Amino acid sequence: MNINQLSRSVLGLNTMSRYQMDRIHQGTLHILEHTGVNVFESESLELLHGAGAGIEGNLVKIPSRMVEQALETAPSAVTLFARDGSRAITMEKYSIHYGTGSEVPFTIDLYSGERRKPVKQDNCYTARLVEALENIDFVMSLGVATDVPVDSSDLHQFEAMLLNTNKPILFTAYRRRGLEYIIEIARLAAGGKEALLEKPGLALYAEPSSPLLHSRDALEKVLTCAAEGVPLIYATTPMLGATAPVTMSGALVVANAEILSGLVIHQLKAKGAPFIYGGGIPPMHMGTSICSYGGPERDRGCISLVELSRYYGLPSFTTAGCTDAHSFDQQAGMEAGFSLLIAGLAGGNLIHNLGYIGIGMISCLEHLLLCSEAVGAVKHLLRGVDTSDEHLALDLIEKVGPGGHFLAEEHTMKHFRRELYFPQTLNRKNYDVWLNEGSKTFGQAANERVRNILDNRHPVYISPETKNEIQEIVSRRDREVARD
Repeated sequence: MNINQLSRSVLGLNTMSRYQMDRIHQGTLHILEHTGVNVFESESLELLHGAGAGIEGNLVKIPSRMVEQALETAPSAVTLFARDGSRAITMEKYSIHYGTGSEVPFTIDLYSGERRKPVKQDNCYTARLVEALENIDFVMSLGVATDVPVDSSDLHQFEAMLLNTNKPILFTAYRRRGLEYIIEIARLAAGGKEALLEKPGLALYAEPSSPLLHSRDALEKVLTCAAEGVPLIYATTPMLGATAPVTMSGALVVANAEILSGLVIHQLKAKGAPFIYGGGIPPMHMGTSICSYGGPERDRGCISLVELSRYYGLPSFTTAGCTDAHSFDQQAGMEAGFSLLIAGLAGGNLIHNLGYIGIGMISCLEHLLLCSEAVGAVKHLLRGVDTSDEHLALDLIEKVGPGGHFLAEEHTMKHFRRELYFPQTLNRKNYDVWLNEGSKTFGQAANERVRNILDNRHPVYISPETKNEIQEIVSRRDREVARD
């Protein structure tokens, strides 16, 4: 029985009471109705006006009833499928799933250890590593492909992921046109439009602009996803003290208003279209002005947004596994492990950013491997305790009796692989064995294992014919970008 099937009545994490969430909700409705949000997209303005919102230029004031209607029509669970059609991720209540982060401008080279700009091959490496790591449930591109045309790099990154993993893909699209191309490729890989609608294996990540602004590009993607039935993650990231009040409850009102106003537009376009609530609320560090990825404030904001997603009955998207450390060091391990446990305890459905270091500016595959080991431990912890007759083992205890041992018992052989956690890279050897095997640090062992995986695993999930068609679509987009 896995973590998503067991009772979570004991393990859990909460930052707010029901009363406090009611306060956040009422404050959000007040801001949406009296302060409003800026909307810079014409179809969205028309939809809002037609439903009864107040429109003053680009400022939109949304009545509470429109928010309540959108919450009623949005689905409470969203399922993503693997490329082979199997059910991979179901987002509901405390069901937790972990994956990588999206485009960052730098990566740590596996062979030289130097920081450099990512290329498309790095996106392939990420997807292949994710495929090999059983604790990682979905993939995002992790790096910006800088060796392809800038305006079509989103399409190249999607292609790299699609061709190298069977797991669900969370992706970004820079503009509506690029999104349309990505949907075309996804339909081709799935076997057609209806097949993709029935078993979506992807979700788009898009975001509003804090505070309280929806750009044209963001809303064009929101509307396209709603119309085409593609699951949408609409994630907000206001910074404490910068693009949101420095107080957490004030920042939650801003974040919530951005997400819920996006939901209203999304559901006005297509009632019942799949929508995923979430984001994070990192602090602007007042000493250095960085947007901190490793601080406890960020974790508190993420937990609170996950709680609000359950308050509304919506699937959630959050973040963990990231660090402010600029190298794969002790700080990186501490901050990643802490946040991965926090996100798991909170019950976030999609937990991304595994593999991020350097304030979310650098990807590191060794760090992704560390995150995978930590996720294994988190999932093992959150399984709870099985108290069935088989697991209570009263007859066995009576048989062995005082002073005996259980090592040679059939019950031990039957259950130890499930009951004990066996990490793949963490050291579980005594000192002499560790010394004789080269006394490797975790960083050295992680680098060796990642390189071994990438050298020896070359999965194929798309037929050669379909692969050629996908590559032709990407080339068509490149030519279109070149003409523009």
